[in-house]
Amino acid sequence: MAINFYFDVHIPLAITNGLRIKGIDVLTAQEDDGDQLPDDKLMERASQLNRVLFTFDSDLLAIAAKFQSKEINFSGLTFAHPIDITIGQCVQDLEIISNILTLEETKNQIIFLPI
Repeated sequence: MAINFYFDVHIPLAITNGLRIKGIDVLTAQEDDGDQLPDDKLMERASQLNRVLFTFDSDLLAIAAKFQSKEINFSGLTFAHPIDITIGQCVQDLEIISNILTLEETKNQIIFLPI
C-alpha cells in the first residue's frame, strides 16, 4: 500500500502538485486547517491521519527524536533541507518512498532526503 503524505506549511506547492500529478496522495496542513498548529501537534495530526509528515523545518527533527525517546508513536517524518535538494529531486524521492515503503516501515522513523 502506498504511503500518503502530510505536508507542513513550508513545502512549496510545486512539490505538492508534482506528486499529485504522479497519483501520490498528499494533504497539506493548509488544506487540513493545520497551518497554525504547533509542530508537535502537526506531527500528531499527520499520525492520526496515517500519513507521513514531510517538512523542511528542522524543529520537527527534534520533535521526532523526542517522540522516539519517549516511545510516542508517529507515522514517520521525512525531512529535507531546501538548500540540499531540488524540487524535482523531492518529487522523485517522495514518489520512491511512497511506492516502496509501507506505513509500518516508516512508523517512528526519520527519513532524510535526498535518498
